[in-house]
Amino acid sequence: MLRGAAGIGVAGLAAGAFAGVVAAPAGAATTKDATANEAGSAAHDAPLVVHVHDASTGVVDLYTGEQHVRFTDHQLAARLARAAR
Repeated sequence: MLRGAAGIGVAGLAAGAFAGVVAAPAGAATTKDATANEAGSAAHDAPLVVHVHDASTGVVDLYTGEQHVRFTDHQLAARLARAAR
């Protein structure tokens, strides 16, 4: 149980670290204040959930609020998969 919780915690930290990189392009179309996205701010006021859809291909799903972003990041997927072991 603790191992699973640790993996979830690492996923949350990774999501926070990559939120500015991943969510900024997706949020640019829907956010009224584009200056926050242009600055590369990692601040985010809603919970982030990261789901490694397929670690072997690097496909990652990021959920926040009612938004869903799917992207490919081999390094992030591999790090999250290792952290969940």
